[in-house]
Amino acid sequence: MSAYNAGKLVEAEQLCRQIINAKRDLFDALHLLAVVQSRLGKKDTALASYDRALAVRPDSAEALFNRGWTLHELKRFAEALASYDRALEVRPDSAEVLSNRGVTLYTLKRFVDALASYDRALALQPDYAEALCNRGLALHELKRFEEALASYDRALTVRPDSAEALSNRGNTLQELKRFEEALASYDRALTLRPDYAAALSNRGNTLKELKRFEEALASYDRALAVRPDSAEAHSNRGVTLYTLKRFEEALASYDRALAMKPDDAHALSGIADCVNKLCNWRRTTDVADKVIAQILEKKSIIYPFTLLGYSGDPSLQLQCARNYVADRVPTLSPTLWAGPIWRNNKVRVAYLSADFHQHATAYLMAELFELHDRSRFEIIGVSYGIDDKSEMRKRLVAAFDQFHDVLRKSDEEVAKLLHDLRIDIAIDLKGYTQDFRFGILAYRPAPIQASYLGFPGTIGAEFIDYIIADKTVAPFEHQVFYTEKIVHLPDCYQVNDTKRRIAERTPTRQETGLPDNGFVFCCFNNNWKITPDIFRVWMRLLHVVEGSVLWLLGDNKSAERNLRMEAQACGIDPARLVFASRLPLEGHLARHRVADLFLDTLPVNAHTTASDALWAGLPVVTRLGESFAGRVAASLLNAVGLSELVTHSIEDYAALALRLAKDPSLLAGYRNQLAKNRLTHPLFDTDRFRRHIEASYLQMWEIWQRGEQPRSFAVEAERDVKVHYGTSAR
Repeated sequence: MSAYNAGKLVEAEQLCRQIINAKRDLFDALHLLAVVQSRLGKKDTALASYDRALAVRPDSAEALFNRGWTLHELKRFAEALASYDRALEVRPDSAEVLSNRGVTLYTLKRFVDALASYDRALALQPDYAEALCNRGLALHELKRFEEALASYDRALTVRPDSAEALSNRGNTLQELKRFEEALASYDRALTLRPDYAAALSNRGNTLKELKRFEEALASYDRALAVRPDSAEAHSNRGVTLYTLKRFEEALASYDRALAMKPDDAHALSGIADCVNKLCNWRRTTDVADKVIAQILEKKSIIYPFTLLGYSGDPSLQLQCARNYVADRVPTLSPTLWAGPIWRNNKVRVAYLSADFHQHATAYLMAELFELHDRSRFEIIGVSYGIDDKSEMRKRLVAAFDQFHDVLRKSDEEVAKLLHDLRIDIAIDLKGYTQDFRFGILAYRPAPIQASYLGFPGTIGAEFIDYIIADKTVAPFEHQVFYTEKIVHLPDCYQVNDTKRRIAERTPTRQETGLPDNGFVFCCFNNNWKITPDIFRVWMRLLHVVEGSVLWLLGDNKSAERNLRMEAQACGIDPARLVFASRLPLEGHLARHRVADLFLDTLPVNAHTTASDALWAGLPVVTRLGESFAGRVAASLLNAVGLSELVTHSIEDYAALALRLAKDPSLLAGYRNQLAKNRLTHPLFDTDRFRRHIEASYLQMWEIWQRGEQPRSFAVEAERDVKVHYGTSAR
């Protein structure tokens, strides 16, 4: 025992063996041997020694406890639990056994059971700091953040020098959106333990949330200096570099994370996203195959928006969304709204978004908010995004009857606000786009919850009742690919703001970097939407149409470089690709007049960019895709009376684009038709759209008022709005 106490573990093991050789059934020697072997990392050997000791003394609570922890370290969690339970039969008042039992239950994601075990331990020993800290972890996982915070604070009262409690406390404060306090908690932890890699990495996450990206990178780098093999720190660093649009560096970080932890559930998604953003087609095929396989096998959690760039398969998109929700969004019970039916004086509609500032969503929706019928509806804005102090922000705030800035409120706090306001219909405008917060609607604060505009596909969550669409983007026969019930608006699902100004002055070709002569093919979609198949069609068009150029949006320099390289590989002078810098909206819309034809992408179409082109008078050629994201431009063209510009195969797409480029009179005819239809057809009739979407809201509300389950339905066109049900409606 003296050798063990002196830390001479190898010597202690040898002495134990000598004693056991002399007396094989001596319990103390057998038990100490097991403890020593466990500390030496010989877990399997230690387990065998514990079993020999317990054969001599089956009722040894200490041996059963130690055996349980060894089994835990061997990831044999069910056996570890059984060993702890046997120890508790011998010693039911052991707080230590109950606490470690909680750790194993926590590891098994049995958070409710873990919490109960910690509570039993604390009933026996109220000042047990480790159990209090671990209890906080279980409460955190159960999304009971205020209680978790209280548990950490109790632990710190007992043990104020616990770096672990301070770091975990920071994680919970981060969930509560109390980022400055979280940062202070991490800093206290790091004062106690400067080399605490997890605290450094999580501190980086908080700095990222505070938009202090360079400081976040420095914190991750400090974490990696301590633990170069931390896959989590590499992955988090990748997220920050991605946000800074440093995609090549982000890709390298994600690659390192996956190399260090091949079963990392999230790194592949980051890799896939970066590869797309970079137009790095030399990796696209391999990444696409892995993404699809791991979605189907549920091995990786792929961000649903990332998948859109790789596959138009709606069944795969549904599986991807379900995987993501199951991993990232809590299943909460009980929820805030539990079934009662109430009746407000007006139907209360809350729009939830992080984009109530200068953003594409705001540019589309601002006029709708202003036009809503206040005799029947109360319209409430719930913003969890930045206040950019712009004129658009001021316009949006003025457009709502109530406007709530909830950026620094937790998901639960926002959900309680919505419930307290007795919101009838909560409309999520984000979907799976940047800064989304589905945790709010997971609390089910409203009886009717719908997805609109932000994400072109299913959310995959049972707490979203409806998706607002149209017959082109989401036909009723596609209901099987949606967890939501499909609602059809009659013309086009996408709203537009007719107050969007186009600068009066049209820039010259020289000012836009275009040649003085030659046909201008244009695509102002983000570069990640450009796929090799579509790009090859474009290169063939440049080859056939002499002197033509391709005008693209300047997204990032790496993508520009890769696209020019791909053009050269196709035999096209890279200089014939012209990249447009970003401009304020008025100037951006005006420069569309310099282009001749907008070429759409697939599997993800132009959405707001197609509306911009059509509003500015530029014809769009598209191809109808499989799923929502690839059918939007067709919906827009149908609603503006230009359905002839919708094709159904890559060959027809290429042929139509070539015909329009070669026949000036044909193209001029479509330009003239667009100019005529622009203000007479439904696409840009915002008040007509307002009547239709309000009719959909009233129908959702009436279904709820009758105590019925949500079901798919279609709104008929124009003023005397009626409703009929689709063939797949349930």
